[in-house]
Amino acid sequence: MAQPVIPLMTTAAPEDTDTRLEGLEQAHQAILKEYPKMHSMLIVRHGKLIFERYYNDHHAGALNDLRSATKSFVSVLTGIAIGRGEMPDLHISVSEVLRKHIPYLHSPHLSKITLRHLLTMTSGFSWITGKKLGEPLVRNLHRSRRWGSFGLSLNIIPEQIGQFQYRSIDSHLISIMISESTGLDAFSYAAQHLFTPLRMANTAWLPSPEGHSMGHIGLHLTSRDMAKFGICLLNNGVFAEQQIIPEHWLQDALTAQTKGYPAFGDYGYQFWIGTMSGQPYKLAHGHGGQQILLFPNLDTVVVFTAESKTNNWKNPRKLLEKYVLPSMS
Repeated sequence: MAQPVIPLMTTAAPEDTDTRLEGLEQAHQAILKEYPKMHSMLIVRHGKLIFERYYNDHHAGALNDLRSATKSFVSVLTGIAIGRGEMPDLHISVSEVLRKHIPYLHSPHLSKITLRHLLTMTSGFSWITGKKLGEPLVRNLHRSRRWGSFGLSLNIIPEQIGQFQYRSIDSHLISIMISESTGLDAFSYAAQHLFTPLRMANTAWLPSPEGHSMGHIGLHLTSRDMAKFGICLLNNGVFAEQQIIPEHWLQDALTAQTKGYPAFGDYGYQFWIGTMSGQPYKLAHGHGGQQILLFPNLDTVVVFTAESKTNNWKNPRKLLEKYVLPSMS
């Protein structure tokens, strides 16, 4: 059996980055006692991996199911494709790019929906979202043989166009737009323009029945590669002295574009934006506790991964507020 690929990262002792080890160890001990479904916790400061722990037989070479944290990668790929001139700008009508996926029965308001509406989840598509971001209609989507047509057949509530509602269908339609614009599914496009430049060798991304990469879930990465993605975001899209993601895209994607939900934050382009213990953060978030957190003022990336196929899980936010953030000068 082939040995798992463990991504290389520059490491440092916490003390060398003005971080107190004691607080990080306390977070680790709290995970052992209170977070039985946790898989990993990684902390990067000033571009260096200063703390790394794995749980429940997980390890550095294992892939994590990112769940909805996938959405943030779809946003970044959109920015790359627009920057390369391979995708139209944000104000293009979704119906113009996805014309061949539009079913006979569709909303007369469909032409009003733009790529920007999808990125900010302000499309107005009729959808149901629970308090914890549960989405019962996702099951209907997954049962469908044509996910694009399913999404484009949804009723559109005109007065809700421009208002935020968390909808996974918006994210999947973006993935289809990437495919239609670039000629590559999001996974293949990412392999060329994101994963390879970030030196990610062990990746997977599940397809829809039509062969598009799932836009709302489906991406699998190692914890270290999730951290490298975070480092690139913190460095304004630069990794190993190469501009991988357009800086101007990240400035908009990581800025609140619409008011979100108090429990999660406001919303940028497929990223959550908020403040924790007085520290601004940017968050790629997935069900079960898959999280890539950026703390720009601390030059810090925190990665959590956990069991993804669960209905009962604890948000690791308390670990940050009680132990990790107070450890940083």
